Amino acid sequence: MSTLKNHVQLIGNVGQEPQVTNLESGKKVARFSLATNENYKNNKGEKVQNTDWHTVVAWGKIAEIVEKYVGKGKEIGITGKLRTRTYTTDDGNQRYVTEVEAREILLLGTKNGK
Repeated sequence: MSTLKNHVQLIGNVGQEPQVTNLESGKKVARFSLATNENYKNNKGEKVQNTDWHTVVAWGKIAEIVEKYVGKGKEIGITGKLRTRTYTTDDGNQRYVTEVEAREILLLGTKNGK
């Protein structure tokens, strides 16, 4: 049951080219947005599509895979966990950010990117 704690699974499309950073330790980190779509019919019977955007962070070998194979528009599946962090802006305001930390990535779609 411990594997169900803080567990996220998403399938969606990458919103922009991933930003990959090489850290001083030699480790890589990749950040990108992922759009997930939900389709349903409203009470009038009309089809509605709702899009949610998620910020994904990948470390190490997963970041290397993202760097090589993931680009804007690519459909991927990820499993991971939610992470919330805080930071202080230049004007002294505290901000909270919730991100999905990827544990696994699955490349979907065709070889040419979509």
